[in-house]
Amino acid sequence: MKNKNRVKAIRESRLLSKSELARKAGVSVLTIARIERGEECRMETMRKIILALGYNLEDKTKVFQDQE
Repeated sequence: MKNKNRVKAIRESRLLSKSELARKAGVSVLTIARIERGEECRMETMRKIILALGYNLEDKTKVFQDQE
């Protein structure tokens, strides 16, 4: 099942490469690529990406739409 998220759009709007986001979030580039394709990831990984993009955890639905 594909998960809706805005990781790629937000990353590109902030002029970050996948490798820059991966480094900031402490995850691999392959993980970023998988998430941008809509594949599932762990809650901890979502948390790292949300924070690396400059959002608060309360703003998680701005990045990952399927999360309530």
